[in-house]
Amino acid sequence: MAPRRPAELYRAPFPLYTVRLHPRRPLAITAGGGGAAKTGIRNGVHFLALEQIGGQLSASLLHSHDTETRATMTMALADDIIAAGQDASCHILRFSLRAPDRKSGPSGRNDSGEKGPRKRKGPSPAGQGETQSQTSEVTVESLHSVRTDFSPDALQKAVRFNADCSLLVTGGADGFIRLWEFPSMKKTLEFKAHDGEIEDIALGPDNKVVTAGRDFQCCVWQQDQLVTGLCWNENLPGIPDKAYRYQACRFGAVEDNAGALRLYTVQVPHKRERRPPPCYLTKWDGKSFLPLLTRPCGTEVISCLSISDSGTFLGLGTVTGSVAIHIAFSLQRLYYVKEAHGIVVTDVAFVPESRGGRELLAGNEAALLSVAVDSRCKLHLLPSRRSLPVWLLLLLCAGLIVATIVLLQLAFPGFL
Repeated sequence: MAPRRPAELYRAPFPLYTVRLHPRRPLAITAGGGGAAKTGIRNGVHFLALEQIGGQLSASLLHSHDTETRATMTMALADDIIAAGQDASCHILRFSLRAPDRKSGPSGRNDSGEKGPRKRKGPSPAGQGETQSQTSEVTVESLHSVRTDFSPDALQKAVRFNADCSLLVTGGADGFIRLWEFPSMKKTLEFKAHDGEIEDIALGPDNKVVTAGRDFQCCVWQQDQLVTGLCWNENLPGIPDKAYRYQACRFGAVEDNAGALRLYTVQVPHKRERRPPPCYLTKWDGKSFLPLLTRPCGTEVISCLSISDSGTFLGLGTVTGSVAIHIAFSLQRLYYVKEAHGIVVTDVAFVPESRGGRELLAGNEAALLSVAVDSRCKLHLLPSRRSLPVWLLLLLCAGLIVATIVLLQLAFPGFL
């Protein structure tokens, strides 16, 4: 049975490029904009409160933070700190939330002067999603702004915090990796990691940095020393080295193995062909960086990747607007909606698996949010998979053995 069309959780007044969910609060933060072009399209960061209402996950616009002429393209979240990639710079923002103030005027504007979304008159056609209007006192403070890219067409393309949020790593169109001490934002290291743009960054154990570039390379770094270069197709001799490039990289936990990590990478065709070749997902050992499993994941070009907190699921978005969820163990696809968005999916993020996050799941095994250039944030629910308890399976096996013996005895008297 194919999944239902995903619910439209929120629609912004500008193209959306990134989304993050707070690990402890029922809060989604999404951002984007029209950039510096004088088209009348604004730039901003929107704070959305998430809650279950009548069995449906609902989103309420709490606050809209204006980013002037800068569209936020990438974002990393560390508690109440946002590292936002805007043009050639990284802007560090701190936000705080107070109790909702429901004394809004008849115009529907909140205390920040931003107009909230219109309240829906009922559930969305796909169900399981709703947007409501609500005001709240949210304050956003700008702490730092540092330039992170120096190429002619400068653009920060990736930003990540390390596990204890003492380090921030940025990468951009100039191919340089820059490490920043946090929260002082003092630059501690920069080095040339790729010839060309950096597509993605992942931080692993011992602050090892994995970088994916458009130069067909995916590298593991310890400080500025190259530890190893990944080779996803070493066991696939029929695929030339420069037929594919690395699009995304992420570390994920290993279920039932505390402290262990797996690295996941996405490989997409370097050139478009009339008959498109498949994209590939690869799972790597998080210490040795040896490939463990590679599987094709469809012919639609993958644009973004996310891993659930437990490391159980992988979320994928494509340039044609489709969204998929794969199981990390086997890399098999569990969920797929073709053209969930009308244009390229720019980011996906799983609802956290914290106590508050599980309340939002409402019995579903996972929930994935996707955003796209079509200004929409959509909700993808993965229903809990039915499974039989081990004791029942053992009982069924024992019953099957007894039934087989009885049938053999009836068919061949004296068998026993």
